Amino acid sequence: MYKNILVPVLFDEEHDTQASFLVARALAGEGAKFTVVHVLETIPNYVTSEIPKEVLARTRHEAEKSLTQSAKALPGATSAIISGNSGRSIVDYADENGIDCIVLASHRPGFGDIFLGSTASRVVRHAKCSVHVIR
Repeated sequence: MYKNILVPVLFDEEHDTQASFLVARALAGEGAKFTVVHVLETIPNYVTSEIPKEVLARTRHEAEKSLTQSAKALPGATSAIISGNSGRSIVDYADENGIDCIVLASHRPGFGDIFLGSTASRVVRHAKCSVHVIR
């Protein structure tokens, strides 16, 4: 079983965080470590220059608060906010932190995913560890 499990979460209705947590617990070996992450997508500078800094700070604080609350559902989990492109950031975080399994929820792919690809498909293609996708 896995010893260092990463569970990326989104705060929307399409992704079932609780299902990801159940699978993570089922795949965990004795003494496993869980990390729950949320990726804040990078906002282009020309956009952030028009948004008051207080709004950006409040948004980050609210995301941190939601993540901390969500992570409580997975006993002993730590939480982390990371920034950047979701797929790339999740894979980089996993590489840098010795993650041996990523458990993430995915939406049903649509027509746009044929050309752009989803976060889950990017993680599956590029992660050096096991990836379990929940639908």
